[in-house]
Amino acid sequence: MSHEPELIEVEEVPTAVIAGVVDAAELPAFFDRSFATLPAVLAGQGVRPVGAAFARHERPVSDTADLEVGFPVDRPVSAQDGVRASTLPAGRVARYVHEGGFEGLPDAWQRLAEWIDARGLTPESGMWEVYLTEPSPDMDPADLRTELNWPLA
Repeated sequence: MSHEPELIEVEEVPTAVIAGVVDAAELPAFFDRSFATLPAVLAGQGVRPVGAAFARHERPVSDTADLEVGFPVDRPVSAQDGVRASTLPAGRVARYVHEGGFEGLPDAWQRLAEWIDARGLTPESGMWEVYLTEPSPDMDPADLRTELNWPLA
């Protein structure tokens, strides 16, 4: 597991998502609703998730978040119940794996931004988090692993 950011090339990945502009305080409820709806829609269409859940942000979270949450999938999904087809983009990204609870994500994103800036790289919009460890009510938040991906020009 990488403890330092790294530069990598990624391929475009088809996804099934629910998108929204959400008050920051409402993010947990948005995630819960989205991840309750997505599996049923995918199963009903015979579309298979092929990776961990993610959230893709159009911009850094402030008072609101402009995001889509979902799963990488084996083929495009048809629009249904707020679920639609999207993609994670191809290209060069700065990647960092955050170890610990979700409350530490703002600091982890800041660390990645500083790492990008220190190398004279140009960040683009559309950064995403991949939830490598599925959270559960009885787990220790220190065991969570979240992969941060920031597209670069």
